Amino acid sequence: MVKSEIEKVEKIKEKYVEREATKTEELKALNKKVSRPVQIFAYIFGAISALVFGAGMCLAMNLKELVAYFGNTTFIGIGVGVVGMALCYINYPIYKKRLARRRNKYKKEIIALSDEILNKESK
Repeated sequence: MVKSEIEKVEKIKEKYVEREATKTEELKALNKKVSRPVQIFAYIFGAISALVFGAGMCLAMNLKELVAYFGNTTFIGIGVGVVGMALCYINYPIYKKRLARRRNKYKKEIIALSDEILNKESK
């Protein structure tokens, strides 16, 4: 067999052979476990905040269709826009606080695993 064919076969074989997760992979997974839920919350909260802000802008423009149904919507639109703007503004502080809380919750596990990895490498 040619060397390139052997490499291809070994690469395919690697996909099917079960292997045990390394300590580094465990550490990466634990780090994702800390930050992923907070990021998802921040993205969803930010998207909803932007939609509220956009809805306020639409109401503030006094579109003909809205005026026909609701009358003058400028002040309602400004109020809704300010609420959306405030939600956008507080998204980052909420994200930082929730991330700090989750980091504090998993701190001991991550530090222990990191120390274990670093001690193995230093030997």
